[in-house]
Amino acid sequence: MEIRRRALVVMAVATAAVASFTRLAAAATSYTVGAPDGLWDMHTDYAEWVAARTFHPGDNITFTYSRELHDVVEVGKAGYDACSNTNNVSAFRSGNDVVALTAVGTRYFLCGLTGHCDSGMKIRIDVVAVTGGPTAAPPPTTKSAARSIVAGTGLGALVVAQVLVGSIMAFS
Repeated sequence: MEIRRRALVVMAVATAAVASFTRLAAAATSYTVGAPDGLWDMHTDYAEWVAARTFHPGDNITFTYSRELHDVVEVGKAGYDACSNTNNVSAFRSGNDVVALTAVGTRYFLCGLTGHCDSGMKIRIDVVAVTGGPTAAPPPTTKSAARSIVAGTGLGALVVAQVLVGSIMAFS
């Protein structure tokens, strides 16, 4: 009986971990900078665009623009404040640049062509941690307790949990 209880605890913890990872992966969002009303251009209000969104690690931002008219340069805060791309972090020129937001923090981008940043073609992206996730539950002591934990983690996790519970019960 003790082996069965331990197996159920291990299974529930593993299932909850898989479900949490699945939720994070599914929660990733791709944003086109300036869309739907604009693009990476001199007409979009980027402060307004950013204010309407929350960015998290795992999200992507895409800069879409005419590469004959613009570029995208990632800079530090000093470069952003001064509209200077001399000490840039990276530069993009494809016209369809996808930037992965991999970590919490602030990222700064501007158009490196003369006068464009000064005309408002710059954007500050604050990447914040995902909050409001599931809270840890105490380990289950019975098969029904294990099922109640995995029931809220999604259909895929529930199927995995049922298969594992069936396998554990067969070996008990």
